Amino acid sequence: MSSLRRLLSISLGWLIAVIGFLCRALPVTWATLAIYYSNLPWSEVRLGLAAAFAAFAIWALWFSRQRRMPAVAFVLFLGVVAWWISIRPSHDRNWRPEVAVMPRAVIDGDRVHLTGVRNFDYRTRNDFTVRYEERELQLSHLTALDFYVSYFTEGPVGHTFVSFIFDNAPPLSISIETRPEVGEGFAPVASLFKQFELIYVVGDERDLVRVRTNYRGEPVYLYRLNTSADDARRLFLVYLGRINQLADHPEFYNLLTNSCTINIVRYANAAGRSGGFDIRHLLNGLVDGYLYYSGRIDTTLPFDELRRRSRINEAALAADGGADFSERIRASLPTISH
Repeated sequence: MSSLRRLLSISLGWLIAVIGFLCRALPVTWATLAIYYSNLPWSEVRLGLAAAFAAFAIWALWFSRQRRMPAVAFVLFLGVVAWWISIRPSHDRNWRPEVAVMPRAVIDGDRVHLTGVRNFDYRTRNDFTVRYEERELQLSHLTALDFYVSYFTEGPVGHTFVSFIFDNAPPLSISIETRPEVGEGFAPVASLFKQFELIYVVGDERDLVRVRTNYRGEPVYLYRLNTSADDARRLFLVYLGRINQLADHPEFYNLLTNSCTINIVRYANAAGRSGGFDIRHLLNGLVDGYLYYSGRIDTTLPFDELRRRSRINEAALAADGGADFSERIRASLPTISH
């Protein structure tokens, strides 16, 4: 018993030590990154301030023998938190042309009028003719909902977006993305520290899908969701409300809390979805497996076979810029009947 008691005491001591270390290390790490990714325009100054804070905090919390030093480090940490909170999102930046226009929706009964619908004509991934359009849609003609998963590199993290299917109009894609400025590219860690605003890109599939399959070379998978027309309409209205809200009040993108799949699930919940959180909502490159095993997409085929047949890259390359692009990428999909 005494040896067991001694082992439990040692284990408890280690646990307390680890918790104590994390309680100091995590705030120091967060504040260091928050300074580095702050709104100061000079990278050298940000790097210098971040390094100085980290060095002082480590010395104050682990090495200093002066009792007031941890309190000083804590006050500095609170100052960084206050600084970070004061950083506000904006619509007034030098945006890349792909995200330069915020879409808006006007809902009048059954009719929806959309502005800022992207339909670029691509020659290469970086050479394109900018074209934003207006669309008139009718809620009563919204019949289905399709779900896309695309990858920069196939693995546990990807990008998801949806297309709303109408029986009298082309599909309308809506993709929840970062809104980078000219010269910026996506950076996962930076996205946690208010580095990118948020945009809902509304567009034609010949743009939002084709740019990924034909010009970026991303593997793209397309699934028809087992969603009723009424549920698809409710979700569409949730999206339209968020699009207008975002056009009036900018927000920051956050990889963990305000990103593509997290928001799709959030809006599906608002539209009536039942179900809780799943780790694949964050590891969204695996989300099609979640959709399959929860019965939200067709399950008549084994998942591996369904996934293989749901990859649309070959069909998209063959269809290219044709007016029937959307029909041709769906022509051989096992989950969509014709």
